[in-house]
Amino acid sequence: MTNHSQQIVQKLWNYCNILRDVGLSYGDYVEQLTYLLFLKMAHERTLPPYNQRSAIPPDDKGGRLDWPSLLARDGDELEKHYRHILGSLGKQPGMLGMIFRKAQNRITEPKNLRRLIADLIEREQWTALDADVKGDAYEGLLEKNAEDVKSGAGQYFTPRALIRAIVDVMRPEPGQTICDPACGTGGFLLAAHDYVSRHHALDKGQKRHLRDKALHGWEIVDNTARLCVMNLFLHGIGGEECPIRVDDSLKGHPGAFFDMVLTNPPFGKKSSVLVVNEEGQQERESLVVVRGDFWESTSNKQLNFLQHVKTILALNGRAAIVVPDNVLFEGGAGETIRRKLLHECEVHTLLRLPTGVFYAQGVKANVLFFDRRPGSPTPWTKELWIYDLRTNMHFTLKTKPLQREDLDDFVKCYAPENRRKRKESERFRRFSYDDLVKRDKLSLDVFWLKDAGLEDSANLPEPDVIAAEIAEDLESALEQFSKIAEDLRK
Repeated sequence: MTNHSQQIVQKLWNYCNILRDVGLSYGDYVEQLTYLLFLKMAHERTLPPYNQRSAIPPDDKGGRLDWPSLLARDGDELEKHYRHILGSLGKQPGMLGMIFRKAQNRITEPKNLRRLIADLIEREQWTALDADVKGDAYEGLLEKNAEDVKSGAGQYFTPRALIRAIVDVMRPEPGQTICDPACGTGGFLLAAHDYVSRHHALDKGQKRHLRDKALHGWEIVDNTARLCVMNLFLHGIGGEECPIRVDDSLKGHPGAFFDMVLTNPPFGKKSSVLVVNEEGQQERESLVVVRGDFWESTSNKQLNFLQHVKTILALNGRAAIVVPDNVLFEGGAGETIRRKLLHECEVHTLLRLPTGVFYAQGVKANVLFFDRRPGSPTPWTKELWIYDLRTNMHFTLKTKPLQREDLDDFVKCYAPENRRKRKESERFRRFSYDDLVKRDKLSLDVFWLKDAGLEDSANLPEPDVIAAEIAEDLESALEQFSKIAEDLRK
């Protein structure tokens, strides 16, 4: 991030501390900033040298809903007009309607709203900033919001260092369609857009396609989708149609196929719904996703996303998906899905991630890379290359966060320019298909390096990392025992 971007983030964030004293959360603050920044930039584009037609339409009675109409008001009249703007713009189509979808005013004190409008946002010429500065500043706000443990926003924020490394090995190209069916705040889509822009000399048609047609995302949470759309908008992405849909991507096939899928689905292991039983008591019931284009019906959310990603890939399309460890070793539906995936797709690379890199503490995750292939009587997967970035690697979000250079060796070993030139190393090993099918339940949960912490206490990770890993293991075990108990009760 540039110094200018950092200064803007700090300025915006300092004001957040004032609003927190009156009960506004980080998430609420970023959400209100989203509305106001959009209104301010829409107004700036109507002024010289842009002289564009206003993107903000009048209300049903012809009244103004734009930035000057906010700036001209104060007190209760300002708060009332602000609520009217939010409600009116939420009914509009396209990106405008998506940003203001179900919008509500969380700033109950008119004086705080006035200070935010007049003293903070009005004083900066946002449109004059280039897209990188605006986008970086907004990304910085999203990252600070993700750091707030209480908000739970971290589950929608994938570490940008990891995203950049994944995109660097996937190498998206002009003209391709790129999808994230669980897009969160849009990190993968932005990184793919940035990669294509930086690595290719695009003509006008290619630029238009990249801006308007290349990127597609699904996000089930309204507020997160809003942040994603604003993030794209600030980076100069999006046309008349909004590239993000607020919907559950697992409920059905979208009717479209994509050249590339990059995604980090939600970490929750099981889908469930709260029901009232015959005794009138509330209990959770597993929500099994049943789709004709899936290999198996299961309530495991990650296994369902893995199947969904395969179904939306175009023939010879490529995917990179972040999955928790249970996807690699779970029996039953998990084994069937892994067997089918290795047969129908070329599953070529697995990156084993260290703990301490996600805002959801204790998560043990991996990145699975595979290409969809046409039907074949023999398995497409001939060999799986596994890179172990977990053993003896310890990161924390505050004292030692994951950096892009920490993934340099993985990118080099991946050999994106020609995977046939791969060579084994201490952390990078090749496993043949025959090796894998001999493993119990076709488990891909493979390690070969010795854990130095088991032999030398000086090499143990920080106590908070150990505690988070123990908590994750206990929660996973408790979930499995609860499922067994529920099955026995039934």
